[in-house]
Amino acid sequence: MSDVNRNEEGMGMKLTDLLEYDSIVVQCHDNPDADAIASGYAVYRYLKANNKKVRLVYGGRNAIQKSNLVLMLEYLELTDVIEHITDMSREYADGLVLTVDCQYGAGNVSSMPAKDMAIIDHHQVEIKNIAKSKIVPELGSCSTLIWKMMKDEGIEISDIKLSTALYYGLYTDTNALSEIYNPFDKDMRDIIPYEKTVIYILKNSNFSLNELEIAGNAMKGYSYYADNKFAVIRTEQCDPNMLGLISDFLLQVAEIDICVVYNEWPNGYKFSVRSCIKEVHANELAAFVAEKIGSGGGHLEKAGGFVQKTLFAECYGDITAEEFFRRRINAYFVASQIIYPAQYEVDLSSMKEYVKKPVYVGYVNMTDVYEVGTPITVRTLEGDFDIVVEEDLIVMIGIKGEVYPSRRDKFNNKYEVTNTRYTEDERISKPEYLPTVHNRLDGSVTELTKYAYVCQGAGGAHIYAKQSDKILKIFTEWDKEKYMAGKIGDYLAVRADDLHDLYVVEREIFGLTYEEVQG
Repeated sequence: MSDVNRNEEGMGMKLTDLLEYDSIVVQCHDNPDADAIASGYAVYRYLKANNKKVRLVYGGRNAIQKSNLVLMLEYLELTDVIEHITDMSREYADGLVLTVDCQYGAGNVSSMPAKDMAIIDHHQVEIKNIAKSKIVPELGSCSTLIWKMMKDEGIEISDIKLSTALYYGLYTDTNALSEIYNPFDKDMRDIIPYEKTVIYILKNSNFSLNELEIAGNAMKGYSYYADNKFAVIRTEQCDPNMLGLISDFLLQVAEIDICVVYNEWPNGYKFSVRSCIKEVHANELAAFVAEKIGSGGGHLEKAGGFVQKTLFAECYGDITAEEFFRRRINAYFVASQIIYPAQYEVDLSSMKEYVKKPVYVGYVNMTDVYEVGTPITVRTLEGDFDIVVEEDLIVMIGIKGEVYPSRRDKFNNKYEVTNTRYTEDERISKPEYLPTVHNRLDGSVTELTKYAYVCQGAGGAHIYAKQSDKILKIFTEWDKEKYMAGKIGDYLAVRADDLHDLYVVEREIFGLTYEEVQG
Protein backbone atom coordinates (compact mmCIF):
# COMPACT_ATOMS: atom_id res chain seq x y z
CA MET A 1 0.00 0.00 0.00
CA SER A 2 1.39 3.39 -0.91
CA ASP A 3 1.79 5.95 1.85
CA VAL A 4 1.16 9.55 0.86
CA ASN A 5 3.58 10.80 3.52
CA ARG A 6 6.41 8.43 2.63
CA ASN A 7 9.34 9.82 0.63
CA GLU A 8 13.04 9.20 0.81
CA GLU A 9 14.02 12.76 1.74
CA GLY A 10 12.60 14.86 4.60
CA MET A 11 9.63 12.59 5.33
CA GLY A 12 8.36 14.82 8.11
CA MET A 13 8.91 18.27 6.58
CA LYS A 14 6.06 20.69 7.29
CA LEU A 15 5.25 24.18 6.10
CA THR A 16 6.08 25.50 9.57
CA ASP A 17 9.65 24.24 9.09
CA LEU A 18 10.10 27.01 6.50
CA LEU A 19 9.39 29.70 9.07
CA GLU A 20 12.87 29.51 10.60
CA TYR A 21 14.05 31.55 7.60
CA ASP A 22 13.40 35.28 7.28
CA SER A 23 14.23 35.48 3.58
CA ILE A 24 12.84 32.87 1.17
CA VAL A 25 12.79 32.53 -2.62
CA VAL A 26 9.96 30.32 -3.92
CA GLN A 27 11.05 29.00 -7.30
CA CYS A 28 8.90 27.28 -9.93
CA HIS A 29 10.49 25.14 -12.63
CA ASP A 30 11.61 26.76 -15.87
CA ASN A 31 8.74 27.59 -18.24
CA PRO A 32 6.21 26.99 -15.44
CA ASP A 33 2.83 25.40 -15.99
CA ALA A 34 -0.40 26.08 -14.11
CA ASP A 35 0.40 23.59 -11.32
CA ALA A 36 3.79 25.16 -10.65
CA ILE A 37 2.29 28.66 -10.60
CA ALA A 38 -0.61 27.65 -8.33
CA SER A 39 1.50 25.72 -5.81
CA GLY A 40 4.23 28.38 -5.83
CA TYR A 41 1.64 31.10 -5.30
CA ALA A 42 0.07 29.18 -2.39
CA VAL A 43 3.43 28.87 -0.58
CA TYR A 44 4.19 32.52 -1.38
CA ARG A 45 0.90 33.54 0.24
CA TYR A 46 1.55 31.32 3.27
CA LEU A 47 4.97 32.88 3.85
CA LYS A 48 3.67 36.42 3.31
CA ALA A 49 0.99 35.79 5.92
CA ASN A 50 3.78 34.84 8.32
CA ASN A 51 5.62 38.13 7.70
CA LYS A 52 8.50 36.63 5.73
CA LYS A 53 10.51 38.40 3.04
CA VAL A 54 9.58 36.28 0.03
CA ARG A 55 10.02 36.28 -3.76
CA LEU A 56 8.23 34.14 -6.35
CA VAL A 57 10.46 33.39 -9.37
CA TYR A 58 10.97 31.13 -12.38
CA GLY A 59 13.70 30.64 -14.98
CA GLY A 60 13.98 29.55 -18.57
CA ARG A 61 14.65 31.31 -21.84
CA ASN A 62 11.18 32.81 -22.31
CA ALA A 63 8.70 34.60 -20.11
CA ILE A 64 5.23 33.05 -19.66
CA GLN A 65 3.36 33.41 -22.96
CA LYS A 66 0.65 30.74 -23.12
CA SER A 67 -2.74 32.42 -23.17
CA ASN A 68 -4.24 30.42 -20.28
CA LEU A 69 -1.22 31.11 -18.05
CA VAL A 70 -1.22 34.83 -18.89
CA LEU A 71 -4.91 34.93 -17.94
CA MET A 72 -4.13 32.98 -14.76
CA LEU A 73 -1.47 35.52 -13.72
CA GLU A 74 -3.89 38.37 -14.37
CA TYR A 75 -6.61 36.66 -12.33
CA LEU A 76 -4.23 36.11 -9.40
CA GLU A 77 -2.81 39.62 -9.76
CA LEU A 78 0.66 38.10 -10.10
CA THR A 79 1.79 39.79 -13.32
CA ASP A 80 3.99 42.24 -11.39
CA VAL A 81 4.81 39.80 -8.58
CA ILE A 82 6.23 36.68 -10.20
CA GLU A 83 9.75 37.34 -11.52
CA HIS A 84 11.24 35.85 -14.67
CA ILE A 85 15.00 35.40 -14.23
CA THR A 86 16.88 34.37 -17.38
CA ASP A 87 20.24 33.82 -15.62
CA MET A 88 19.82 32.30 -12.16
CA SER A 89 23.61 31.98 -11.72
CA ARG A 90 23.82 35.75 -11.22
CA GLU A 91 21.41 35.60 -8.29
CA TYR A 92 22.12 34.60 -4.69
CA ALA A 93 19.59 33.80 -1.97
CA ASP A 94 20.92 34.77 1.45
CA GLY A 95 18.42 32.46 3.06
CA LEU A 96 16.34 29.65 1.58
CA VAL A 97 15.49 28.70 -2.00
CA LEU A 98 12.37 26.50 -2.04
CA THR A 99 11.68 24.79 -5.36
CA VAL A 100 8.02 23.96 -5.86
CA ASP A 101 6.73 21.40 -8.40
CA CYS A 102 10.39 20.62 -9.15
CA GLN A 103 13.58 19.54 -7.40
CA TYR A 104 16.57 21.82 -6.85
CA GLY A 105 19.39 20.61 -9.08
CA ALA A 106 17.15 18.73 -11.53
CA GLY A 107 17.28 19.30 -15.27
CA ASN A 108 14.06 21.30 -15.56
CA VAL A 109 14.97 24.02 -13.06
CA SER A 110 17.78 26.58 -13.28
CA SER A 111 19.73 26.49 -10.02
CA MET A 112 19.92 29.70 -8.00
CA PRO A 113 22.93 29.77 -5.65
CA ALA A 114 21.64 29.81 -2.10
CA LYS A 115 22.62 29.44 1.53
CA ASP A 116 20.07 26.65 1.99
CA MET A 117 17.65 24.69 -0.20
CA ALA A 118 14.29 22.91 0.20
CA ILE A 119 11.92 21.00 -2.08
CA ILE A 120 8.16 20.48 -2.33
CA ASP A 121 7.30 18.28 -5.31
CA HIS A 122 5.05 15.48 -6.55
CA HIS A 123 7.33 13.94 -9.18
CA GLN A 124 9.52 10.87 -8.84
CA VAL A 125 12.44 11.39 -6.43
CA GLU A 126 15.37 12.65 -8.48
CA ILE A 127 17.44 14.70 -6.00
CA LYS A 128 18.29 12.88 -2.76
CA ASN A 129 20.83 15.08 -1.00
CA ILE A 130 18.55 17.89 0.24
CA ALA A 131 17.34 17.27 3.78
CA LYS A 132 14.41 19.68 3.75
CA SER A 133 12.21 17.93 1.20
CA LYS A 134 8.62 16.86 0.79
CA ILE A 135 8.41 14.69 -2.32
CA VAL A 136 5.22 12.67 -2.82
CA PRO A 137 5.11 11.10 -6.32
CA GLU A 138 1.81 9.35 -5.58
CA LEU A 139 -0.08 12.63 -6.01
CA GLY A 140 -1.40 13.93 -9.31
CA SER A 141 -0.42 17.55 -8.69
CA CYS A 142 1.82 19.67 -6.49
CA SER A 143 -1.27 21.78 -5.81
CA THR A 144 -2.76 18.78 -3.99
CA LEU A 145 0.39 18.40 -1.91
CA ILE A 146 0.34 22.07 -0.86
CA TRP A 147 -3.40 21.81 -0.08
CA LYS A 148 -2.80 18.74 2.09
CA MET A 149 0.19 20.31 3.86
CA MET A 150 -1.99 23.31 4.70
CA LYS A 151 -4.76 21.07 6.00
CA ASP A 152 -2.20 19.24 8.13
CA GLU A 153 -1.34 22.61 9.67
CA GLY A 154 -5.02 23.29 10.34
CA ILE A 155 -5.18 25.97 7.63
CA GLU A 156 -8.46 26.31 5.73
CA ILE A 157 -8.11 28.22 2.46
CA SER A 158 -10.65 31.04 2.51
CA ASP A 159 -9.39 33.04 -0.49
CA ILE A 160 -11.42 31.93 -3.52
CA LYS A 161 -8.68 33.04 -5.93
CA LEU A 162 -6.10 30.85 -4.23
CA SER A 163 -8.41 27.84 -4.05
CA THR A 164 -9.38 28.33 -7.72
CA ALA A 165 -5.70 28.40 -8.67
CA LEU A 166 -5.02 25.15 -6.80
CA TYR A 167 -8.04 23.50 -8.44
CA TYR A 168 -6.77 24.62 -11.86
CA GLY A 169 -3.31 23.28 -11.03
CA LEU A 170 -4.82 19.86 -10.35
CA TYR A 171 -7.07 20.17 -13.41
CA THR A 172 -4.20 20.80 -15.81
CA ASP A 173 -1.73 18.31 -14.32
CA THR A 174 -4.25 15.45 -14.46
CA ASN A 175 -5.41 16.06 -18.04
CA ALA A 176 -8.67 17.82 -17.17
CA LEU A 177 -9.12 15.60 -14.07
CA SER A 178 -9.17 12.42 -16.17
CA GLU A 179 -5.93 11.05 -14.67
CA ILE A 180 -6.75 11.29 -10.97
CA TYR A 181 -6.10 8.14 -8.94
CA ASN A 182 -4.94 9.20 -5.46
CA PRO A 183 -7.71 9.76 -2.89
CA PHE A 184 -6.17 13.05 -1.74
CA ASP A 185 -6.39 14.37 -5.32
CA LYS A 186 -10.02 13.24 -5.45
CA ASP A 187 -10.76 14.86 -2.10
CA MET A 188 -9.31 18.20 -3.15
CA ARG A 189 -11.25 18.03 -6.41
CA ASP A 190 -14.48 17.37 -4.51
CA ILE A 191 -13.96 19.69 -1.54
CA ILE A 192 -12.05 22.81 -2.56
CA PRO A 193 -14.21 25.79 -3.64
CA TYR A 194 -13.45 27.43 -6.98
CA GLU A 195 -14.90 29.97 -9.39
CA LYS A 196 -16.49 27.92 -12.16
CA THR A 197 -16.56 30.83 -14.59
CA VAL A 198 -12.81 31.38 -14.21
CA ILE A 199 -12.03 27.68 -14.71
CA TYR A 200 -14.28 27.66 -17.78
CA ILE A 201 -12.38 30.60 -19.28
CA LEU A 202 -8.95 29.16 -18.46
CA LYS A 203 -9.67 25.65 -19.73
CA ASN A 204 -10.97 27.07 -23.02
CA SER A 205 -7.80 29.10 -23.57
CA ASN A 206 -5.44 26.13 -23.59
CA PHE A 207 -4.56 25.56 -27.23
CA SER A 208 -3.12 27.66 -29.98
CA LEU A 209 -3.50 27.24 -33.73
CA ASN A 210 0.06 25.93 -33.76
CA GLU A 211 -0.87 23.19 -31.29
CA LEU A 212 -3.86 22.30 -33.47
CA GLU A 213 -1.39 21.75 -36.31
CA ILE A 214 0.82 19.66 -33.99
CA ALA A 215 -2.15 17.38 -33.23
CA GLY A 216 -2.96 16.94 -36.91
CA ASN A 217 0.62 16.08 -37.82
CA ALA A 218 0.93 13.63 -34.91
CA MET A 219 -2.13 11.62 -35.94
CA LYS A 220 -0.65 11.11 -39.41
CA GLY A 221 2.29 9.24 -37.85
CA TYR A 222 0.51 6.68 -35.69
CA SER A 223 1.85 3.15 -35.12
CA TYR A 224 -0.74 0.37 -34.86
CA TYR A 225 -0.23 -3.09 -33.32
CA ALA A 226 -3.02 -5.41 -34.40
CA ASP A 227 -2.33 -8.33 -32.02
CA ASN A 228 -3.53 -6.39 -28.98
CA LYS A 229 -5.34 -3.62 -30.89
CA PHE A 230 -3.35 -0.68 -29.55
CA ALA A 231 -1.83 2.42 -31.12
CA VAL A 232 1.12 4.63 -30.13
CA ILE A 233 1.60 8.24 -31.24
CA ARG A 234 4.39 10.72 -30.59
CA THR A 235 3.69 14.46 -30.66
CA GLU A 236 5.92 17.49 -30.62
CA GLN A 237 6.23 19.26 -27.27
CA CYS A 238 2.86 20.87 -26.52
CA ASP A 239 0.39 21.47 -23.73
CA PRO A 240 -0.14 18.15 -21.85
CA ASN A 241 -3.90 18.43 -22.37
CA MET A 242 -3.28 17.96 -26.09
CA LEU A 243 -2.16 14.40 -25.36
CA GLY A 244 -5.56 13.59 -23.87
CA LEU A 245 -7.37 15.29 -26.76
CA ILE A 246 -5.51 13.18 -29.32
CA SER A 247 -6.02 10.03 -27.22
CA ASP A 248 -9.78 10.60 -27.04
CA PHE A 249 -9.91 10.99 -30.82
CA LEU A 250 -7.88 7.82 -31.44
CA LEU A 251 -10.16 5.71 -29.27
CA GLN A 252 -13.04 6.44 -31.64
CA VAL A 253 -11.30 4.35 -34.32
CA ALA A 254 -12.99 0.94 -34.53
CA GLU A 255 -9.75 -1.05 -34.67
CA ILE A 256 -8.19 0.64 -31.63
CA ASP A 257 -9.04 -0.55 -28.09
CA ILE A 258 -6.08 1.05 -26.31
CA CYS A 259 -3.82 3.96 -27.17
CA VAL A 260 -0.82 5.81 -25.78
CA VAL A 261 0.08 9.34 -26.88
CA TYR A 262 3.36 10.80 -25.62
CA ASN A 263 5.82 13.64 -26.07
CA GLU A 264 9.30 14.48 -24.88
CA TRP A 265 10.24 17.09 -22.30
CA PRO A 266 13.70 18.13 -21.04
CA ASN A 267 13.49 15.76 -18.07
CA GLY A 268 11.32 12.95 -19.43
CA TYR A 269 8.27 11.77 -21.35
CA LYS A 270 4.67 12.69 -20.60
CA PHE A 271 2.09 10.19 -21.80
CA SER A 272 -1.66 9.71 -21.95
CA VAL A 273 -3.44 6.34 -21.94
CA ARG A 274 -6.95 5.43 -23.07
CA SER A 275 -8.83 2.11 -22.93
CA CYS A 276 -12.37 1.23 -24.03
CA ILE A 277 -12.36 -2.44 -22.95
CA LYS A 278 -13.19 -3.64 -19.43
CA GLU A 279 -10.28 -6.12 -19.41
CA VAL A 280 -7.75 -3.25 -19.40
CA HIS A 281 -7.94 -0.45 -16.86
CA ALA A 282 -6.12 2.59 -18.20
CA ASN A 283 -4.84 3.59 -14.74
CA GLU A 284 -3.33 0.15 -14.16
CA LEU A 285 -1.69 0.13 -17.60
CA ALA A 286 -0.23 3.62 -17.00
CA ALA A 287 1.24 2.52 -13.66
CA PHE A 288 2.69 -0.62 -15.28
CA VAL A 289 4.29 1.35 -18.12
CA ALA A 290 6.02 3.78 -15.74
CA GLU A 291 6.93 1.24 -13.06
CA LYS A 292 10.28 2.03 -11.37
CA ILE A 293 11.10 4.89 -13.76
CA GLY A 294 8.22 7.30 -13.22
CA SER A 295 4.61 7.42 -12.12
CA GLY A 296 1.24 6.73 -13.69
CA GLY A 297 -2.44 6.46 -12.86
CA GLY A 298 -5.86 7.92 -13.47
CA HIS A 299 -9.30 6.51 -14.19
CA LEU A 300 -10.43 3.19 -15.62
CA GLU A 301 -10.83 4.61 -19.13
CA LYS A 302 -8.47 7.62 -19.00
CA ALA A 303 -5.04 7.81 -17.41
CA GLY A 304 -1.55 9.15 -17.90
CA GLY A 305 1.88 9.42 -16.44
CA PHE A 306 5.45 10.59 -16.66
CA VAL A 307 8.68 8.69 -17.36
CA GLN A 308 11.84 10.25 -15.95
CA LYS A 309 14.54 10.48 -18.61
CA THR A 310 17.55 9.64 -16.41
CA LEU A 311 15.87 6.50 -15.03
CA PHE A 312 14.68 5.57 -18.53
CA ALA A 313 18.27 5.66 -19.80
CA GLU A 314 19.52 3.59 -16.85
CA CYS A 315 16.90 0.86 -17.32
CA TYR A 316 16.38 0.78 -21.09
CA GLY A 317 19.61 2.10 -22.61
CA ASP A 318 19.32 3.80 -25.96
CA ILE A 319 16.07 2.36 -27.32
CA THR A 320 13.60 4.89 -28.68
CA ALA A 321 10.66 6.07 -26.58
CA GLU A 322 8.21 4.53 -29.04
CA GLU A 323 9.93 1.15 -28.80
CA PHE A 324 9.79 1.46 -25.01
CA PHE A 325 6.03 2.07 -25.01
CA ARG A 326 5.46 -0.79 -27.47
CA ARG A 327 7.48 -3.21 -25.32
CA ARG A 328 5.81 -2.20 -22.06
CA ILE A 329 2.29 -2.49 -23.44
CA ASN A 330 3.02 -5.92 -24.92
CA ALA A 331 4.63 -6.97 -21.62
CA TYR A 332 1.49 -5.89 -19.80
CA PHE A 333 -0.65 -8.24 -21.90
CA VAL A 334 1.78 -11.13 -21.46
CA ALA A 335 1.87 -10.56 -17.69
CA SER A 336 -1.93 -10.40 -17.21
CA GLN A 337 -4.30 -13.21 -16.24
CA ILE A 338 -8.06 -12.63 -16.52
CA ILE A 339 -10.31 -14.77 -14.30
CA TYR A 340 -14.10 -15.19 -14.37
CA PRO A 341 -14.71 -17.22 -11.16
CA ALA A 342 -17.92 -18.89 -12.33
CA GLN A 343 -16.09 -20.49 -15.28
CA TYR A 344 -12.62 -20.81 -13.76
CA GLU A 345 -11.37 -24.30 -12.87
CA VAL A 346 -8.98 -24.06 -9.93
CA ASP A 347 -5.81 -26.16 -10.10
CA LEU A 348 -5.36 -27.07 -6.43
CA SER A 349 -2.19 -29.02 -7.18
CA SER A 350 -0.36 -25.71 -7.70
CA MET A 351 -1.68 -24.18 -4.47
CA LYS A 352 -1.02 -24.60 -0.75
CA GLU A 353 -3.59 -24.87 2.01
CA TYR A 354 -3.76 -22.05 4.55
CA VAL A 355 -5.85 -21.30 7.60
CA LYS A 356 -6.96 -17.82 8.58
CA LYS A 357 -5.54 -16.32 11.77
CA PRO A 358 -7.80 -14.59 14.28
CA VAL A 359 -7.44 -10.85 13.57
CA TYR A 360 -9.11 -7.62 14.62
CA VAL A 361 -10.64 -5.57 11.82
CA GLY A 362 -13.36 -2.98 11.34
CA TYR A 363 -16.87 -3.44 9.99
CA VAL A 364 -19.81 -1.20 9.10
CA ASN A 365 -23.45 -2.19 8.71
CA MET A 366 -24.16 0.01 5.71
CA THR A 367 -27.86 0.30 6.56
CA ASP A 368 -26.70 2.22 9.67
CA VAL A 369 -25.38 4.85 7.28
CA TYR A 370 -27.72 4.88 4.27
CA GLU A 371 -31.13 3.67 3.22
CA VAL A 372 -31.40 0.49 1.17
CA GLY A 373 -31.04 1.26 -2.53
CA THR A 374 -28.66 4.21 -2.10
CA PRO A 375 -25.89 4.18 -4.73
CA ILE A 376 -22.54 4.95 -3.10
CA THR A 377 -18.87 5.25 -3.98
CA VAL A 378 -16.41 3.95 -1.39
CA ARG A 379 -13.09 5.81 -1.62
CA THR A 380 -9.93 4.13 -0.36
CA LEU A 381 -6.20 4.51 -0.84
CA GLU A 382 -6.36 1.62 -3.33
CA GLY A 383 -9.09 3.32 -5.39
CA ASP A 384 -12.85 3.84 -5.60
CA PHE A 385 -15.52 1.19 -5.97
CA ASP A 386 -19.22 1.70 -6.66
CA ILE A 387 -21.92 -0.29 -4.95
CA VAL A 388 -25.60 -0.05 -4.01
CA VAL A 389 -26.62 -0.40 -0.35
CA GLU A 390 -28.51 -3.64 0.28
CA GLU A 391 -30.12 -4.94 3.46
CA ASP A 392 -27.29 -7.40 4.16
CA LEU A 393 -24.35 -5.26 3.00
CA ILE A 394 -21.37 -5.13 5.34
CA VAL A 395 -18.26 -3.13 4.47
CA MET A 396 -15.05 -4.37 6.07
CA ILE A 397 -11.95 -2.31 6.92
CA GLY A 398 -8.94 -4.63 6.95
CA ILE A 399 -5.80 -4.67 9.04
CA LYS A 400 -3.98 -2.23 6.74
CA GLY A 401 -6.98 -0.07 5.88
CA GLU A 402 -8.03 -2.08 2.82
CA VAL A 403 -11.81 -1.95 2.24
CA TYR A 404 -14.04 -4.66 0.77
CA PRO A 405 -17.76 -5.63 0.81
CA SER A 406 -19.28 -8.69 2.42
CA ARG A 407 -22.70 -10.29 2.98
CA ARG A 408 -24.14 -10.58 6.48
CA ASP A 409 -24.44 -14.39 6.38
CA LYS A 410 -20.75 -14.79 5.45
CA PHE A 411 -19.78 -12.12 7.97
CA ASN A 412 -21.65 -13.84 10.81
CA ASN A 413 -19.89 -17.11 10.05
CA LYS A 414 -16.42 -15.56 10.07
CA TYR A 415 -16.40 -12.83 12.73
CA GLU A 416 -17.37 -12.13 16.32
CA VAL A 417 -18.63 -8.58 16.79
CA THR A 418 -17.69 -6.26 19.66
CA ASN A 419 -19.19 -3.01 20.94
CA THR A 420 -15.88 -1.19 20.60
CA ARG A 421 -15.72 1.62 18.08
CA TYR A 422 -13.07 1.33 15.39
CA THR A 423 -11.63 4.77 16.15
CA GLU A 424 -11.21 3.96 19.86
CA ASP A 425 -9.60 0.51 19.68
CA GLU A 426 -5.82 0.50 20.16
CA ARG A 427 -5.57 -2.96 18.58
CA ILE A 428 -6.48 -1.43 15.22
CA SER A 429 -3.69 0.12 13.16
CA LYS A 430 -5.19 3.26 11.61
CA PRO A 431 -4.46 3.82 7.90
CA GLU A 432 -2.96 7.08 6.59
CA TYR A 433 -6.06 7.75 4.48
CA LEU A 434 -9.35 7.07 6.27
CA PRO A 435 -11.85 5.62 3.78
CA THR A 436 -14.86 7.77 2.89
CA VAL A 437 -18.25 7.06 1.33
CA HIS A 438 -19.79 9.37 -1.26
CA ASN A 439 -23.58 9.34 -1.73
CA ARG A 440 -24.03 9.44 -5.49
CA LEU A 441 -27.56 10.80 -5.14
CA ASP A 442 -26.82 14.00 -3.24
CA GLY A 443 -23.01 14.22 -3.30
CA SER A 444 -22.63 14.09 0.50
CA VAL A 445 -19.46 12.58 1.96
CA THR A 446 -19.23 10.43 5.09
CA GLU A 447 -16.12 9.17 6.85
CA LEU A 448 -16.61 5.40 7.01
CA THR A 449 -14.70 4.87 10.26
CA LYS A 450 -17.21 7.04 12.20
CA TYR A 451 -19.74 4.20 11.83
CA ALA A 452 -17.29 1.33 12.18
CA TYR A 453 -16.99 -1.14 15.04
CA VAL A 454 -14.35 -3.76 15.74
CA CYS A 455 -14.84 -7.44 15.11
CA GLN A 456 -12.54 -10.39 15.61
CA GLY A 457 -12.02 -12.87 12.85
CA ALA A 458 -12.82 -16.24 14.28
CA GLY A 459 -9.92 -17.78 12.42
CA GLY A 460 -9.90 -21.36 11.24
CA ALA A 461 -11.35 -20.72 7.78
CA HIS A 462 -9.42 -22.71 5.22
CA ILE A 463 -8.33 -21.47 1.81
CA TYR A 464 -6.03 -22.53 -0.98
CA ALA A 465 -3.64 -19.90 -2.29
CA LYS A 466 -0.56 -19.30 -4.38
CA GLN A 467 1.63 -16.31 -5.07
CA SER A 468 0.91 -15.07 -8.56
CA ASP A 469 3.51 -14.45 -11.23
CA LYS A 470 0.85 -12.61 -13.23
CA ILE A 471 -1.16 -9.41 -12.94
CA LEU A 472 -4.51 -10.73 -11.69
CA LYS A 473 -7.88 -9.48 -12.93
CA ILE A 474 -10.83 -11.16 -11.21
CA PHE A 475 -14.37 -10.21 -12.20
CA THR A 476 -16.37 -10.87 -9.01
CA GLU A 477 -20.11 -11.15 -8.32
CA TRP A 478 -20.01 -7.62 -6.87
CA ASP A 479 -19.01 -5.92 -10.09
CA LYS A 480 -18.90 -7.69 -13.43
CA GLU A 481 -17.66 -4.57 -15.23
CA LYS A 482 -14.60 -3.78 -13.07
CA TYR A 483 -12.10 -6.41 -12.02
CA MET A 484 -10.42 -6.93 -8.64
CA ALA A 485 -6.77 -6.26 -9.42
CA GLY A 486 -3.72 -8.01 -8.06
CA LYS A 487 -0.07 -7.19 -8.66
CA ILE A 488 2.65 -9.70 -9.44
CA GLY A 489 3.58 -11.21 -6.07
CA ASP A 490 0.08 -10.91 -4.60
CA TYR A 491 -1.84 -14.07 -3.72
CA LEU A 492 -4.62 -15.73 -5.68
CA ALA A 493 -6.88 -17.30 -3.06
CA VAL A 494 -9.97 -19.50 -3.12
CA ARG A 495 -12.20 -20.63 -0.27
CA ALA A 496 -11.81 -24.33 0.48
CA ASP A 497 -15.59 -24.75 0.74
CA ASP A 498 -16.37 -22.83 -2.47
CA LEU A 499 -13.91 -23.24 -5.33
CA HIS A 500 -15.62 -20.48 -7.32
CA ASP A 501 -15.10 -17.85 -4.61
CA LEU A 502 -11.77 -16.46 -5.81
CA TYR A 503 -10.15 -13.27 -4.65
CA VAL A 504 -6.84 -11.42 -4.32
CA VAL A 505 -4.87 -10.89 -1.10
CA GLU A 506 -2.06 -8.34 -1.14
CA ARG A 507 1.38 -9.79 -0.49
CA GLU A 508 1.97 -7.53 2.54
CA ILE A 509 -1.35 -8.56 4.10
CA PHE A 510 -1.31 -12.28 3.35
CA GLY A 511 1.30 -13.24 5.95
CA LEU A 512 -0.52 -11.21 8.60
CA THR A 513 -3.83 -12.96 8.05
CA TYR A 514 -3.05 -16.52 6.98
CA GLU A 515 -0.67 -19.30 7.99
CA GLU A 516 0.16 -22.46 6.09
CA VAL A 517 -1.46 -25.73 7.15
CA GLN A 518 1.30 -28.18 8.05
CA GLY A 519 1.17 -31.88 7.30
